[in-house]
Amino acid sequence: MTTAAPVKTQYEAVIGLETHCQLSTETKIFSASSTEFGADPNTYIDPVTMGLPGVLPVLNQKVLEYAVKTGLALSCQIAPYSKFDRKQYFYPDLPKNYQISQYDLPIAEHGWLEIELTEAGEAVRKRIGITRLHMEEDAGKLVHAGSDRLSGSAYSLVDYNRAGIPLIEIVSEPDLRSGQEAAEYAQELRRIVRYLGVSDGNMQEGSLRCDVNISVRPVGQQEFGTKVEIKNMNSFSAIQRAIDYEIERQIAAIESGEPIMQETRLWEEGAQRTISMRSKEGSSDYRYFPEPDLPPIEVSLQQLESWQAELPELPAKKRQRYESELGLSVYDARILTDDKTVADYFEAAVAAGASAKLVANWVMSDIAAYLNAEKVSIDEIKLKPESLAEMVQMIEAGTISNKIGKDLLPELLSQGGSPKAIVEQKGLSQISDTGEIEAMIDEVLAAHPDELEKYRAGKKKLQGFFVGQVMKRTGGRADPKLTNQLLSQKLNGK
Repeated sequence: MTTAAPVKTQYEAVIGLETHCQLSTETKIFSASSTEFGADPNTYIDPVTMGLPGVLPVLNQKVLEYAVKTGLALSCQIAPYSKFDRKQYFYPDLPKNYQISQYDLPIAEHGWLEIELTEAGEAVRKRIGITRLHMEEDAGKLVHAGSDRLSGSAYSLVDYNRAGIPLIEIVSEPDLRSGQEAAEYAQELRRIVRYLGVSDGNMQEGSLRCDVNISVRPVGQQEFGTKVEIKNMNSFSAIQRAIDYEIERQIAAIESGEPIMQETRLWEEGAQRTISMRSKEGSSDYRYFPEPDLPPIEVSLQQLESWQAELPELPAKKRQRYESELGLSVYDARILTDDKTVADYFEAAVAAGASAKLVANWVMSDIAAYLNAEKVSIDEIKLKPESLAEMVQMIEAGTISNKIGKDLLPELLSQGGSPKAIVEQKGLSQISDTGEIEAMIDEVLAAHPDELEKYRAGKKKLQGFFVGQVMKRTGGRADPKLTNQLLSQKLNGK
C-alpha cells in the first residue's frame, strides 16, 4: 500500500518578479526637476512633468547610461535600436493620463541573474532568467487620509514630486519556485544596482519596489496556472512571507474546487495575508502606441564598449574570488560583499598587508557592532583600513594581544590615529619576556595559596583563575599563550 504525498508536495509554485528600480540621477527622466526624496509635496514639479500643452520631453542621458550598465551587469542583450511608448491609463497620480515607458522594443532583453541558496550547509547556485529591462517614468503618490489605501480613507491627496522620477523595470522569467528564492533574487538584484551606483535600492523610500507574479500547478504539469500579482511589499522578508502565504491560499482553493481569479492582490503586513485589490489588466487595456515626442534610442558599439569597461567587479564574482583566492568561507564572503563600501574597506586593509581572515573577523564582529550601534556606514568611521591592517599585524607579530586590540578599537573608531603610536604612547606593548611573566606567576601563586591547594587537589579549572590574575597584574599585556604555558608548568611542578 502506497501513502499519498502531502498536498503541499503535489503542487509547485511558478513565480516571476517585476522590479521597479529608481535611478540615482539628480534630475527626472524627461525634465530638469530634482529627484530629491522627502521634499514638501508638489515642490519638484514642472510643465513637462505635469504634461502642460506645448512642452516636450527630453531624455536624461544619465538614465540611458544607467539602464544600459544594469542590462550589461545582468548579461542582457542591449538593443542597438529601441524606442519609448505611451502606456495609457487614467488615475489621479498620473498627471498626463499616460506613462512614458517602453513596450515592444525595450533597451535590454534575454539576460540572467545567479542566486545562491544554502541547502544542507552547502551553497547551491541557481540561474534566474531576465526577460527584459526597460526605462520608464514613475507616477505620483496618493496619500489617503485615515487609511493606508483608498478603501476606508476620508479623502485622498496627490503628491506629484515622484512623477517623472526615472525608473528601470526588470522583469524576470518565471524561474523562481519559492518565497526564499524570490527574496534572494531581489536581494541580489539590489546588491548589483548598488555596486553599479545606479540606485540606492532603498525599499523603505520606494527606490526598489517588487511586484510578484505567482501561480500554482500540479507537479509535472507544463501549463501554468492562473497568475496572481501581489503588490505592497516593502522588505525582502515581506516578499518571502507574501509568496508563502499566497502559495498556501492557492493550493487550498484548488483543493476545495474554487477557481483562482487573475487579479492583483495587496500584502497586508499587519494581518500577514494577501487581499484582493482589482482584476488584472492585460497589455491591450493600456492601448500602447509609440511616443511621438521622443526620437528612437540608438546605442553605438563604441558607447556600449565604453560603458562595459566602466562596470565594477560585481558581487557574485567578488564572492567567488574571496572564497578561491582569499580562502574565506561562503558565509564570510557573503557578509563582506553584501555592501560595496564594506567590501572596499576590507580589500584596502588586506592590500595593506593584513591577513584576510583576521581582517574579516574584525570587520564582521567588533566593527560591525560599532556601525550598528552608532548607525553609521563604514566609510564614516575614523579608523582607516590601513590602520586596521597595522593593528592586525601587531597582533599577529605578538606586539599586542587580541584583548589589547579590542581595548584600542573604540578610540580608533571614533578618533582614528595610528595603533602603533597609541600603543607606544600608552605603554601597551605585550609582555613576552619569560622571566618577567614567571616572576608575575610566582607572585600570583604566593598570593593565593588556597586556590593553589585546590588546583593540586584536582580542580584543574582554576588555571583560568590564575591566568586572569596574571592578566590583571599586567593590565592584560602578558602574552596569553606564553602565560598559559609557564603557568601550567609551575602549577604541575615542572
